[in-house]
Amino acid sequence: MLHRIATLAIAAPRRILGLAALVMIGAGVFGVPVADHLSAGGFDDPSSQSSRATAVLRDTFHQSDQQLLFSVTAPEGTTSTAARTAATHIVDGLHASPHVLSVTSAWSAPASAASALVSRDGKTGLIVADLAGGENKAQKYAKQLADELTVDQEGVTVRAGGSAMVYSQVNDQSERDLVRMESIAVPLSFVVLVWVFGGLLAAAVPAIVGMFAILGTLSVLRLITYATDVSIYALNLTTAMGLALAIDYTLLIISRYREELAEGTVRELALVRTMVTAGRTVLFSATTVALSMSAMVLFPMYFLKSFAYAGVATVAFAATSAIVLTPAAIVLLGDRLSALDARRLLRRVLRRPEPERRQAHQLFWYRSTRFVMRRSVPIGLAVVALLLLVGAPFLGVRWGYPDDRVLPVSASSRQVGDELRNDFVDDTEKALQVVITGATNLNPHQLSHYATALSQVPDVSDVSAPSGTYVGGRLVGPPTGPTGMSGDSAYLTVNSVVALYSDDSENQLDALHAVSPPGRWTVEFAGLAQVNRDSVHSIISRIPWVLGLIAVITFGLLFLLTGSVVLPVKAVILNVLSLTATFGALVWIFQEGHLGALGTTSTGTIVANIPILLFCIAFGLSMDYEVFLVSRIREYWLELGQDTSATNSQAANDESVALGLAYTGRVITAAALIMAISFAALTAAEVSFMRMFGLGLTIAVLVDATVVRMVLVPAFMHLMGKWNWWAPPPLVRLHQRIGISESGG
Repeated sequence: MLHRIATLAIAAPRRILGLAALVMIGAGVFGVPVADHLSAGGFDDPSSQSSRATAVLRDTFHQSDQQLLFSVTAPEGTTSTAARTAATHIVDGLHASPHVLSVTSAWSAPASAASALVSRDGKTGLIVADLAGGENKAQKYAKQLADELTVDQEGVTVRAGGSAMVYSQVNDQSERDLVRMESIAVPLSFVVLVWVFGGLLAAAVPAIVGMFAILGTLSVLRLITYATDVSIYALNLTTAMGLALAIDYTLLIISRYREELAEGTVRELALVRTMVTAGRTVLFSATTVALSMSAMVLFPMYFLKSFAYAGVATVAFAATSAIVLTPAAIVLLGDRLSALDARRLLRRVLRRPEPERRQAHQLFWYRSTRFVMRRSVPIGLAVVALLLLVGAPFLGVRWGYPDDRVLPVSASSRQVGDELRNDFVDDTEKALQVVITGATNLNPHQLSHYATALSQVPDVSDVSAPSGTYVGGRLVGPPTGPTGMSGDSAYLTVNSVVALYSDDSENQLDALHAVSPPGRWTVEFAGLAQVNRDSVHSIISRIPWVLGLIAVITFGLLFLLTGSVVLPVKAVILNVLSLTATFGALVWIFQEGHLGALGTTSTGTIVANIPILLFCIAFGLSMDYEVFLVSRIREYWLELGQDTSATNSQAANDESVALGLAYTGRVITAAALIMAISFAALTAAEVSFMRMFGLGLTIAVLVDATVVRMVLVPAFMHLMGKWNWWAPPPLVRLHQRIGISESGG
């Protein structure tokens, strides 16, 4: 197939590029509007206890987990005429909307409940509206209502917040972040591309391939939105990864093509050899990366599934466009492939001579690899100790759920959230809803007994039941929080004083679950504390399956490439080690707040979805470089022969490693640098966990391409010697039948 692609590129390069341009235009027209169909949610397990409880609250009691809050602040206080007039206008507008399920406000609620909706200083009151439509539609309704009703008048300040508004503003912010990321990554990457590829025209090739991959993925994501929910955060990965992988693959192909030309091969034959060697490696590498990312579909959250969709599609389009468009562009450009070489221009300005072609043993990568192998034990141990030290903070990780603090302080929902945390006695985010279903002969008397027991749990401030509010086991007055009964179902509201996502919060949740309800009731909990527990449990319970799947994929594919069972194990161990250091750095910065949390708000927790997302993506990308390097090392190992003498085998192994790094080290480092630029641009995002995501990928790529590839790989392979290529005899025979190599033999 690769031979035929090369032959077709030689015969009809203009037709290939013209057809690709038409496909790209069509994909762009269909895919670019995809942002309007995406959601900012997807962190919950839809089959979890909290999701089931939320469904009962929505369907039976018209209580939605998608809320729109308005804070109304007046200098004269909430009892002033100006505040009441502004609040009445908002409440009337909410009641008139068909998308609002219920409305509660400091001006309309009973006195016992209204006090919780007024700030400590009495100047700010809240209006709370439950919205229909779920995550996807509620955010659109929230934005529409906020635009209509958030109007400051007569000195009264009105701000819109709540979970639905957070989703809406995260969507808007993500679109702005995407534009900012592209404005940073594309120019910087192109400058580096011109330098690395040795010509302005050559640098345009990966840019075109990257654009094809991005637009193709956007069109796929839009198609998927017709069948299921897709997270808007997948757009950031699509842009960063589309450009990065396009550069990786085209750089590998063009570099190999130039090597063939330097050996004196005629152009047509050089292109054919390039495609059946480097092209094969690209396809193999893309398969490895795509399969690693596809493991995220095992998680129930559509946030993670969306990255699997985007990742697999991006890899597929990047690899396909690289092996189809790159050879056509090479043929079409001909001698102009190296035209407008910035390096040559700089040498002329500095009056430096043209560099001579150097032998492998004269290259930096060859000499540095030999240096590491001569001192493999001390250098290897020092690097391992350093990675473990950097990764140590991950042992203290705390999992939390994203809230309004993922947004910058300029967002209205963030401002409302800060008001709730700082100015109000009751923080509604700490509340738990206890949902009761399947109860026979349910009556308020039974609920009061249950509410009494719940109110005696340590650090519970009060429990609202249909019969009243309970504090410390005593009835103190009418209900102050949401509650209700309907047939065989009911729900109570438990207010807490402990900090969310803390050990005390976990212990309290255990104690509340341990309270036995009367009768054979089905009791399930909703609320952020329960949602976070369910999300963490859903991720942790599936991690063994995900890690096992990735390990099997890695082992199988690297075995097909190398014929060894040792190198796949080495790859898994080193990749996990480097990623542990990445996770430790993220906990140290974003959870513990060092380095000013890079301009974000440290909440003392890490969103549980992010580390597993980083692991799957970064592991796949590290395997990308592993394939590039190991395929070349094995090529030299086969050329040098496998002498039965232990001394000669060790020398052949070391020389193969040194030559493999000598000829791929520059390519891998250059590709990693440009990929790091793409991911580092994500740190300009104003959504905090996307900034963490961008930094994590940047660290992972740089550590993998430098510390792991330059130090740990040669040190390990030197120590193992000829055992690097060992496999049991049955597997040796299997590899002889179905194995894959860059040379095709």
